[in-house]
Amino acid sequence: MTATDTRQAAEHTGSGAAPAKTSVLRSGALMAAGSVVSRATGFVRSAVVVAALGTGLLGDSYAVANTVPNIIYMLLIGGALNAVFVPELVRAAKEHRDGGAAYTDRLLTACTAALVTLTAVAVLAAPLIVSAYTDYSGAQASTTVALARYCLPQILFYGLFTLLGQVLNARGRFGAMMWTPVLNNFVIIGVFGLFLYVSHDAANGLTAAETRLLGLGTTAGIVIQALALVPSLRAARFRWRPRFDWRGSGLGRPLRNAGWTVMLVLTNQIAYWVVTRLSTTTGQQAVDAGLAGGAGYTAYSNAYQLWIVPQGIITVSLVTALMPRMSSAASDGDLTGVRKDISYALRSSAALVVPAAALFAALAPWVIGAVFGYGRTGAADVEVMAGMLVAFAPGLIAFSAQYVLSRGFYALSDTRTPFFLNLTIAALNAGLSAAAYFLLSPRWAVTGMAAASSIAFLAGAAVTARTLARRLGPRAGTRTELRATAVRTHLRLLAACAPAAAAGYAAARAADRFGDFAAVGAGTVALLLVVVLLAGPLRLTEITDQLDSLRRRIGR
Repeated sequence: MTATDTRQAAEHTGSGAAPAKTSVLRSGALMAAGSVVSRATGFVRSAVVVAALGTGLLGDSYAVANTVPNIIYMLLIGGALNAVFVPELVRAAKEHRDGGAAYTDRLLTACTAALVTLTAVAVLAAPLIVSAYTDYSGAQASTTVALARYCLPQILFYGLFTLLGQVLNARGRFGAMMWTPVLNNFVIIGVFGLFLYVSHDAANGLTAAETRLLGLGTTAGIVIQALALVPSLRAARFRWRPRFDWRGSGLGRPLRNAGWTVMLVLTNQIAYWVVTRLSTTTGQQAVDAGLAGGAGYTAYSNAYQLWIVPQGIITVSLVTALMPRMSSAASDGDLTGVRKDISYALRSSAALVVPAAALFAALAPWVIGAVFGYGRTGAADVEVMAGMLVAFAPGLIAFSAQYVLSRGFYALSDTRTPFFLNLTIAALNAGLSAAAYFLLSPRWAVTGMAAASSIAFLAGAAVTARTLARRLGPRAGTRTELRATAVRTHLRLLAACAPAAAAGYAAARAADRFGDFAAVGAGTVALLLVVVLLAGPLRLTEITDQLDSLRRRIGR
């Protein structure tokens, strides 16, 4: 170890691992709270965007331009960072005498250099990127390219946000990465509020000044989101010193693992490219056919953003808190510990995700109306998006499970197996989406694409679960522990949520005359009440234990 490494060891917080006594539930609750606030403000942001631009062609242009940076980032580096970073930092903290300080600096430097290069190339290639995802021409193509040029620098700041956030996660500091996106949402809300104030007739297209306002304002939100992590890093006594002495530093393993993750994301993005291309084309066909309601990419994107909320709040928060512990257990060869954490994550997340999926299926029209039914969004637009949300709903359960299972492989530093397993999801999603496009009318084609994703996730989760179970070996534990399987928990939850969804729908219909918010509130209360009442008879300990804990706290 060099003298520089020794000095850095004193300046970094000893170990990169999460503190052993940190409560997973407490950390998960902190992140979930941040995610709830982030998602809530995110819906306000989405509502303002839809109110300003609608769900037609102009809305599609902005949605594509703003989504492309995230697509490219995840495609070429983002997925690798999310999958590789925490396990590598935890392992380095255990194996290196300086607590992984120098290794962390080198890894951050290498990733940042790649991000800067990628961002510069993407900005220059904006016209090619937009043409790859759309078949736009004329004024719409020009507007989309102009917006994309302003938005593509987000790639660098998405990357910095992930890098610095994962450093905090590896040190057991989970809150900042979930809370700082709230700042981004406030920026976007302000930008589009200003746009609504200064614009006069956006239906006829954007002026150069309006394009600049929306593009730069959107990117400014991501910049602030990334920089807002700096105070937390300083509080963690982390000081990053760029290091370029990469040769012989042990970066080969994470780079190899990252390569498989890049391949995995590539297959996902091929499927997503198919959906984006076909849905934008369908949107144009719907306009040409004079159909009421935007039935293209923007409607799909809005339904997807709403659909993914429970997974982002519940599953991501829980697994992020568990990831350092799973990585530590995997590093010690404790496969039983990894299996127990995965089972716990599957069962605990399902206790909330399955009711959420039932809620989306039963209350979709009112949920969509409450979130997006403003401004240029009419009843026909709400109807289209509600159909897509219903089609997405079954896939939420499998998507959440797939996320947990794939993190089990990542904790084992295995990114190769998830790549091959993910081919099932990508192939089904792309193939079934293409079938929906060719077989269904423009009104229903994109709804069929949403259903295709649900089928793909269900198949992928089943294959991944079987493969990971073989990798971890036979289950061990007491008789009670052996009975508490994730499959049994999911089946019991489905048995509880079927009548609960019916009760929620009936309550929402009864409250419909008081507005969408009243209907959503009444339906949600009815649905959750039935689930709680059935939790005891169905032995849903994941719910009853939390209810008992809540009663004890209230009693105190």
